[in-house]
Amino acid sequence: MSSTLKLPYWRLSGFYFFYFAALGCFLPYWALYLQSLGLSHTQIGQLMAILPAAKVISPNLWGWLADHTDRNVPLIRLSSGLTVASFALVFWGEGFAWLALVSLLLGFFWNAPLPLFEAVTLSYLRQDSHRYSRIRIWGSIGFITAVFGAGWALNTVLIIDCLPTLLFGLFLSMGLVALLLPGRSVRTQGAVAGPLGAIFRRPGVIAFFFACLLIQFAHGPYYTFFSVYLKEHDYDASQTGLLWSLGILAEILLFWFFQGFFKRFSLRRVLLVAIALSVLRWLLIGWWVDYFAALAIAQMLHAASFGATHVAAIQFIHRHFAWPHQGKGQALYGSLSFGLGGMLGSYASGEVWVSLGPEFVFSVAAGLSFVALLVVWIWVERPGADPH
Repeated sequence: MSSTLKLPYWRLSGFYFFYFAALGCFLPYWALYLQSLGLSHTQIGQLMAILPAAKVISPNLWGWLADHTDRNVPLIRLSSGLTVASFALVFWGEGFAWLALVSLLLGFFWNAPLPLFEAVTLSYLRQDSHRYSRIRIWGSIGFITAVFGAGWALNTVLIIDCLPTLLFGLFLSMGLVALLLPGRSVRTQGAVAGPLGAIFRRPGVIAFFFACLLIQFAHGPYYTFFSVYLKEHDYDASQTGLLWSLGILAEILLFWFFQGFFKRFSLRRVLLVAIALSVLRWLLIGWWVDYFAALAIAQMLHAASFGATHVAAIQFIHRHFAWPHQGKGQALYGSLSFGLGGMLGSYASGEVWVSLGPEFVFSVAAGLSFVALLVVWIWVERPGADPH
């Protein structure tokens, strides 16, 4: 019997949809909201760095708890509910210090459910893990719907002050979907993972995590300042939403067809091509911002810089981290890449955005991506290397 016959496809997809819809409302527009409050570029960079900073610790704590209790779904429900509660605090105060506190609490809880949820999804798919992208695609659909919808609304019928209300509604929807998830053990019968330390002695595992950190470090300026950058070059909210949407549309197309890629190309080849295209993407954004066509091409390369690298990373974790380390592997990937890497990218770009300029910042992002390319080329999934 196929392991996917009882797959709760729409409940899994629904959680991805609202989780990433909230992210699609947050990433492009939250910096603009903070700017509307009169905060400086440095303060915006610091606030935007808090969420990924919390990701350095939060997923590992929740992942450890999930691996030791095998109660991923109840923990997903709990962390999702606390995400709603923590974001609600944004309506109760204002000022940099209060927003920093809200960001810290939000980061601790919002960063928790996704790695646990990835493990649950892969436990349903088991040997059919190549079908992951057909479920994860709904996260991208949610993201693009929120990006385009919020951009249009903020440019026509709403003001930026309405953004927290939109976000609260999406977080609440995510929490409600989490309540509908069926209970599920992620333990793999008969799997012998061995000690966690032995996994890190496998060829290329440490190099893989370092490359992921560099890739997300390079994304930090984009997630923090891309919308501000466009506004400073006279793009309106609709154009900003369109450009963000182009990136996610390309990502959706990639996710839809990606399950065939791993049947034709190795994980190593996918990573190398995706990271090489990332270098081009950051150079286009940094130096050709006044040319809409160049930005459109750069945004479509989001399918490579994020989409392909993320799916390849999920496959890598699934391949090397069996139960009881699956949750820890997913959490470590999120912590080191989106957490530590994203925090460093957001904070550093905020510190030098004005003094050194966006062109310099995105050129550094391209350089970091090139270093990640070299790391993968030399150490990760080398042909002929023993994976164990």
